[in-house]
Amino acid sequence: MSSVSLIRAESYDRHLLRQSLLELLEPLGGIEAFVKPGDRVLLKPNLLTGSQPPTRECVTRPEIVYCLAQMVREAGGNPFLGDSPAFGSAKGVAKNNGYLPYTEELALPIVEFSGQRHVIESDRFNHLRLSKEALNADVVINLPKIKSHIQLTMTLGVKNLFGCVPGKMKAWWHLEAGKDASRFGEMLVETARAIAPELTIIDGIIAHEGNGPSGGDPRFLGILGASADVFALDLALLDLLHVDPALVPTMVAAQNLGICPEFSQIDFPKLHPSNLQVEDWKLPEALIPIDFGLPRIFRSTFKHFYIRLIKEPIALYSDRQ
Repeated sequence: MSSVSLIRAESYDRHLLRQSLLELLEPLGGIEAFVKPGDRVLLKPNLLTGSQPPTRECVTRPEIVYCLAQMVREAGGNPFLGDSPAFGSAKGVAKNNGYLPYTEELALPIVEFSGQRHVIESDRFNHLRLSKEALNADVVINLPKIKSHIQLTMTLGVKNLFGCVPGKMKAWWHLEAGKDASRFGEMLVETARAIAPELTIIDGIIAHEGNGPSGGDPRFLGILGASADVFALDLALLDLLHVDPALVPTMVAAQNLGICPEFSQIDFPKLHPSNLQVEDWKLPEALIPIDFGLPRIFRSTFKHFYIRLIKEPIALYSDRQ
């Protein structure tokens, strides 16, 4: 039986947040159940964009990464931060979202993902190109944000692992699988299965509703969730938010593949979703087809490399003056 821990948490104050995370992980065995001495531990937040101000709440809060990095080190692990943003570098997006004071205080490395071919067993895909840093980590801790999504209805734990597809491969996957939402959803599920995070902790203290993943609005929920089963956690959150799983391609694919437990088979050692119901969560006004098209792919690729190779180095040089 999969176990999903859900609690109320109302503050990003680091002292209070640490206490909330300890409470959240206690029924799962604490951080020590996932991290052993000497483990290389990838902390994988949602570093979506550096173009929106942090107040838009589009990315995982740095305070969560800070507290988890401390806890990992106390368990004897060696944490590092990594992601593959849509535009720019992980360090550039982290900088624009206020991460650097936290990472510098902890001397927490920020790595840029690079890809390698990864063979999978699937009727639709024979391989994926995924981050070798994620695949080679001893432990992956997935740190998504609760957000609505204009293409996939919701982005939760499974969708956050799409950040383990390096660089502009994500845009090409939109082109390859985007005309078919079920195919795209299955690719995301296969990515999550391949990365196989040992632990997922979702940031729902302040979420992002409406026209997400970046064009919506912040929404205070006061919730943290955690599970070793990313699919069970996503299903629990959809119930909590009153979102029909049939509207979420990743959940449809996970259920069709038989890798998501039935809701009745999930154990909730802390709060049950029925204790945390959100009656008026805002989904996107309209779903946009998941189809980038070649012109958009080329524009997106150009923008990514312009930000990473020109704009970010100029900003870094200016900061040093």
